[in-house]
Amino acid sequence: MSEHQDLVRLHGVNVSFGDNHVLQHVEMALHRGCITTLIGPNGAGKTTLVRVVLGLIEPDNGEVWRERALRIGYMPQKLHVDRTFPLTVERFLRTASINDRQALQAALADVGAEKLFKHSIHDLSGGEMQRVLLARALLRDPTLLVLDEPVQGVDINGQIELYDLIGRIRDRRGCGVLMISHDLHLVMAATDHVVCLNHHICCSGHPEQVSNDPSYQALFGKAGARALALYNHHHNHRHNAHGDVVPVKENQ
Repeated sequence: MSEHQDLVRLHGVNVSFGDNHVLQHVEMALHRGCITTLIGPNGAGKTTLVRVVLGLIEPDNGEVWRERALRIGYMPQKLHVDRTFPLTVERFLRTASINDRQALQAALADVGAEKLFKHSIHDLSGGEMQRVLLARALLRDPTLLVLDEPVQGVDINGQIELYDLIGRIRDRRGCGVLMISHDLHLVMAATDHVVCLNHHICCSGHPEQVSNDPSYQALFGKAGARALALYNHHHNHRHNAHGDVVPVKENQ
């Protein structure tokens, strides 16, 4: 099966909430075997776009096409569980309506967290919690994996490990990945495609390699330089309070 097979296509998608034009004329495709990273500032419409992809929001107009056999695994940005509610990793994974113990353990093994099976959710570190959330997303054997800020609350070394893990999962399973990032500049080097969203798609393409700046290498080391990339682009427009595009002249 071709790794370039389309899983989801958005054509001319618009979404408004009252007078707020959140998404405007969005054109985007997600492919099997491809990691797409969605970046943009707060309020840019990233969450709304993901909800359109997931089928939770119907656009005002435009078309959304999904592969007939599409299976989506979703990893939320974070999970809050009241500490007064006892919950083990095993019981949490069963909330995905999968009760096969071997399947649950296999999903944890797939993310390198098999030793956490009987641990309390409340005792997990930030990196461990993200791996458990990722394992739950994998339980449906997804053809499209949607990850909302998958390195939230994880230190730089843990981020590199999680990004490497996501790349390996893509390679093993051949699934497509849509990854949402809050950071406008730093995205993983293994990303195949970057989409910059600010109510509309400002630009998209392959990420550029991080420059060999000595200060960056000193801060993150060679592993950080290999694992992260800097995506540079120039905006020739700005947005008004409603998110509408306003052209900017060269000398402004």
